Amino acid sequence: MKYQDYYQILGVSRDASAEDIKKAYRRLARKYHPDVSKEARAEERFKEVAEAYEVLRDPEKRAAYDQLGNNWRAGQEFRPPPGWPGGPGGPGGPGGQPFGGSFGGREFSDFFESLFSNPGGGGGPGFGGGRGFQTPGQSQTVALDITLEEAYRGGNRSLQLQLPERDASGRTSARTRTLNVKIPAGVATGQKIRLAGQGGAGVGGGPSGDLYLEVTIKPHPLYQLQGRDITLEVPLAPWEAALGCKIDVPTLGGPVTLSIPANARNGQPLRLRGRGLPGQPPGDQFAVLRIVNPPAETEAARELFQRMARELPFDPRTHWGQ
Repeated sequence: MKYQDYYQILGVSRDASAEDIKKAYRRLARKYHPDVSKEARAEERFKEVAEAYEVLRDPEKRAAYDQLGNNWRAGQEFRPPPGWPGGPGGPGGPGGQPFGGSFGGREFSDFFESLFSNPGGGGGPGFGGGRGFQTPGQSQTVALDITLEEAYRGGNRSLQLQLPERDASGRTSARTRTLNVKIPAGVATGQKIRLAGQGGAGVGGGPSGDLYLEVTIKPHPLYQLQGRDITLEVPLAPWEAALGCKIDVPTLGGPVTLSIPANARNGQPLRLRGRGLPGQPPGDQFAVLRIVNPPAETEAARELFQRMARELPFDPRTHWGQ
């Protein structure tokens, strides 16, 4: 069966108010009423307009219709998902119960019947009798920014989120909700935290959808994050790099002592195993050595550098071959 775009039929946007929908229906009903219209296909267009209004004027029917999302377009073949009316295991579908009734004598398209008919001949919601149409609420995804320390340790966070919600008139608005969220240790950028039942409300008593928090780890002033590995730049004085030493370096789990080998090179990485983000396996921390020269701002400092130049003849450009 063909998907029916009820918003397009009435010429309104998907966030149109109930009053806008009513005005559009009245205008089109006058234009295409078979008793007065001379338009081509007037009777067929009038039935399409009436069917669209029957759904969009009712908050429950409209919310159920909107569950199809924005991926459907007019002309596409519509196949109800499993469990939906008309779908596998649903009323009117394979393995389900047959459709019933004529919906109070009104004529509606197969698409409408597949969504809003009920088993047992009771008709859909708003037509009297029978069980109301039920469908789960939409799942929603929002961004969650966390610190690198939160990603490492995990913890609890109280969040205030602006989430979309449709009121009884069919208008969508934002509602502020406060949620307590558990952040698992080792969560990475791009992963999602699922909050079951915290998404959009269901229709006709259907269950609420889920809320997904998509994680982004914020930049850190000391560490660079690559996957689960962490990189830290470690500044060294020239004599520390030349002679070797032991220094304390920060990690997310607390400071550790790092042995600097003699004749250490600028840019040389030293690995601290298991000091990155938790996981299976956990990441590592890499300490990248950076040799920093002291400033020669005093006469004594300049004399010391001159002495080094005399007593430690060294040409760092021999590899040029000149």
